[in-house]
Amino acid sequence: MSAITPGEALKQIAAGDLAPVYLVLGDDDLEKAEVAGAFEQAVDEGLRAFNVERLDGAEATLRQVVEAAATLPMMAPRRIVIVRRAERCLAPKRESRAAAADLAAFEEYLASPYPHACLVLVAAGLDRRRRTTARLLDAATQVMGDELASVADAERWVRRRVSAAGRSIDAAAVRLVAARAGPDLPRLRGEVERLLLFIGDAPAVSLDDARMVAGPAAAHDDWAVARAIERGQAATALRELALIVESGAPPYMVLGQLAWVVRTRMPNQRIAAAVESLYRTDLDLKSSAGDHRVLLERLVAELCDA
Repeated sequence: MSAITPGEALKQIAAGDLAPVYLVLGDDDLEKAEVAGAFEQAVDEGLRAFNVERLDGAEATLRQVVEAAATLPMMAPRRIVIVRRAERCLAPKRESRAAAADLAAFEEYLASPYPHACLVLVAAGLDRRRRTTARLLDAATQVMGDELASVADAERWVRRRVSAAGRSIDAAAVRLVAARAGPDLPRLRGEVERLLLFIGDAPAVSLDDARMVAGPAAAHDDWAVARAIERGQAATALRELALIVESGAPPYMVLGQLAWVVRTRMPNQRIAAAVESLYRTDLDLKSSAGDHRVLLERLVAELCDA
């Protein structure tokens, strides 16, 4: 079925134009919780106890999900069933006749959902190789939240979030905030929320505002060393590392960024050597086997030539 943004989902909910099945996906747990909460708000407050059911996929079975949707609403046109951590019940840990029967019942429901129910499945990720997942993706309206993989993604997220708050933001301020947090949604959200709180009723966020909130150390692009490693530019990476260390960044924050590069950006043929270098540096930092700056410089040089 169609894929919509969280903002479009909120508009559908406000208009009362609900699809029978929604699948809420994305990296931002808070955003997913906000969308799920909006579905709950679609039912009159006095009737929510009778017409809103919340299930946890780590505890409920798909049979229970279908039974919850089958229950008729009371004094309302629609019943809302919200399943958080839905990926748990969609991929049962143990294969059994009961699990297979539950999957079959759920697939049958997807083929012909009850008109009186709105089923909202909130998931962190799905195994797309499974038949049930394929049928769910075909039947559900997918609410696709943000998935960030780079600083450029973070910059786009900052612009959208500030715009959604009715403000504008200077391009240099966007770059500074995104460079400080990187593609880390919880941290990025915190940075933007602090920034919006700081400017109060002002219509725009300036670079000076971002610097005031971020502090002096944030004026440097913390992710520049990661990008240089990704490109194999050892001299640039070491120069950027020096700036980060001299700004007072904790060694383990830098190590975490380098681990992110290895996990997400390193070519397959280089991963084994890179992981070995990370592991050795982690042990050396914990055991104080050398100056932390020298240890990180050694790691950066090795990652550039892993």
